[in-house]
Amino acid sequence: MLQFKNLTLRRGLKLLFEQASFQVHPGQKVGITGANGTGKSSLFALILDSLHADEGDCLYPKDWVIAHVAQETPADSRPAIEYVLDGDAELREVESALAKAEADNDGIKLATLHTHFDNIRGYTARSRAGQLLHGLGFKAGDEDRAVNEYSGGWRMRLNLAKALMCRSDLLLLDEPTNHLDLDAVIWLETWLTSYTGSLLLISHDRDFLNNVASHIAHIEHQRVTLYTGNYSAFERIRAEHLANQQAGYEKQQREIKHMQSYVERFRAQATKARQAQSRLKALERMEEIAPAHIDSPFHFSLLEPEKKPNTLLRLNEVSAGYGESSIIKNVDMMITPGNRIGLLGPNGAGKSTLIKLLAGSSLDDSIKIHHGDREVGKETKIGYFAQHQLEQLHPEHSPVEHLQQLDPNAREADLRNHLGGFGFSNDMALAKVAPFSGGEKSRLVLAMLVYQRPNLLLLDEPTNHLDLEMRQALATALQEFSGAMIIVSHDRHLLRVTCDQLLLVHDQRVEEFPLSMDDYPKWLSDQNKGIQKTDDESVSQNTSANNASSKKDKKRQEAELRKKLQPLANKVKKAEIELDKLHAEQTELEQQLAAPDIYADENKQKLQECLLKKANIDKRCEAIEEEWMEASEALQELSESHII
Repeated sequence: MLQFKNLTLRRGLKLLFEQASFQVHPGQKVGITGANGTGKSSLFALILDSLHADEGDCLYPKDWVIAHVAQETPADSRPAIEYVLDGDAELREVESALAKAEADNDGIKLATLHTHFDNIRGYTARSRAGQLLHGLGFKAGDEDRAVNEYSGGWRMRLNLAKALMCRSDLLLLDEPTNHLDLDAVIWLETWLTSYTGSLLLISHDRDFLNNVASHIAHIEHQRVTLYTGNYSAFERIRAEHLANQQAGYEKQQREIKHMQSYVERFRAQATKARQAQSRLKALERMEEIAPAHIDSPFHFSLLEPEKKPNTLLRLNEVSAGYGESSIIKNVDMMITPGNRIGLLGPNGAGKSTLIKLLAGSSLDDSIKIHHGDREVGKETKIGYFAQHQLEQLHPEHSPVEHLQQLDPNAREADLRNHLGGFGFSNDMALAKVAPFSGGEKSRLVLAMLVYQRPNLLLLDEPTNHLDLEMRQALATALQEFSGAMIIVSHDRHLLRVTCDQLLLVHDQRVEEFPLSMDDYPKWLSDQNKGIQKTDDESVSQNTSANNASSKKDKKRQEAELRKKLQPLANKVKKAEIELDKLHAEQTELEQQLAAPDIYADENKQKLQECLLKKANIDKRCEAIEEEWMEASEALQELSESHII
């Protein structure tokens, strides 16, 4: 198990936490929470031995394999799947040893290595790596693209896949959902619940923590406290603890005040001096209870829009995309004050494209309207948040200066008061933006957006890099906003508490998702299994499904789909039959190679024949498994692209 004993950690002169003692047992999944800067990532650095404790110990078994997500990705020209396979270091070592043994024609060594390779699931490694990539949003064929062809966000997904590929005893994940869309977050959540090792997870996504974590280690006031249960259980227990602490503090303050009053009144009287001295000593012995600090450092609201026209924005049969390629087609949408819309859909389906289209070409010139019209109300004022805006901040300017550029006539005191609600108080409001963290930059962009009093908010992943307190403050502010808003987010809690309408972007269409946010993971799972809904849970807008004409069309579509699916289904079945046969032959050869007498000198020829036959079968297995995976993925994608 992982043990922390009387651990004290500092970064420079700053004390992060002290005297921390807790244990993480095999199989436990622990969420690490706390405000930014409290030492969560430093705790990971300590475990990885890139940072050393000031006091105490961090102990775990020497033979433990620890996996974590690298922050840098080398400019690798190899295929992405090869990079992911590097995550299993033992696999690569055995592959290298096998190549050497084959070159040396060392039959005995080959037999031993092939058995080891089978034991570490080497023959299915490529298939497992492909499944990881698919789950994290990579499309069929992406696994063969070079690593250096991917952008920064996709390289982080490759790093995550590489960490998951490792057959680890301890997995360290620091904000793994930051570069994922909602579908990939849900997939990762499912994968982690079945992970058999110990997990330490830093996350500011309460739904993710609720569904994955079995314990919460919370860092505050230079202390680390381990709670049993998920994040909701932690919130409840901590709230009760803080309420009791506050009540104890208030009671103690009353007692202290009463004692001090007694001492002041009677310490000069000879008859009462002994009692007064006794009370004074009692005060000195009393262990002072700290007041409960439960207030968030973030307090802001979205100001009432100056004007709210009846129609803010309208899309009329719009098809749009990049260059000549349309990502979304025939979109009809009218946005009015009070609309609170969340966008759902798989990665690459067009959620961000739709947001950029709504924001307007003046904000994103790369979006082209191929057909239809975009109409904006004369008094519409759009507030658009996207991650690329963080890079457009002026590094040498302070938060106050950024607001002054928006409103040159504003008083500095008013600007600082506004920034204080976003956590930029005192000297931080006047500090240069250059060294700010991603979360601090996100807060500044939000502060600038709110200051402009928009009546239409377009938010594309606004919670990336924000801690739980800021996410909750944002959710609260959005709940009270009287304008319209459209949100793309992988934070299900934010969507659940702020949106009353969900739109699904898929297959170049934008249509209403009639279920709730809590139903989306199951719906997504059904889609991934090729199960399509034909009742009230269907996302189809075909309201005439019960009439004779629609039934006839539906049967025709089903027949066409079956015709397309049948060759792929046959290919999958043929591959499975072939694999069963090959696996049986593998087992038989392994039994022969496990017999001691085959290694006798008189059986040398038989040994060579067995080894050669097994090597050929192993290669054949690998080829058939790849064919099976390609056919299965093609079958799944074709099934998902049709409503049966």
